[in-house]
Amino acid sequence: MSKLESFKEFVKTKPDLVNYVKDKKNTWQEFYEIYDMYGEDPKVWDKYQDNRAVPLAEITSLVKGINVANVQKYITNAQKAINVIQELSTKSPTAPKSIPKTPRPITKFFGD
Repeated sequence: MSKLESFKEFVKTKPDLVNYVKDKKNTWQEFYEIYDMYGEDPKVWDKYQDNRAVPLAEITSLVKGINVANVQKYITNAQKAINVIQELSTKSPTAPKSIPKTPRPITKFFGD
């Protein structure tokens, strides 16, 4: 396998490199030159990894720290609030009934 072919295979394992090329931060030529000099050394390529990825250990520790009883309490309170809002929005407000007014004849004045 040639160096170029092995580089292509390596790039398939590092999909984040595509974003660097699309954003014009690096070119494929630059990446190939880095690969030619350092090979697949993780110390070199780790800086091109997606930094938003969270290690599984951190996720596990976060999940362990969740108090399920508190979460359930907050969900119950939110459901109650939603139910109250729904009840208020479905009830039509009772408007005071107005007394029908009869028009005054034109020939009548205030003093009559």
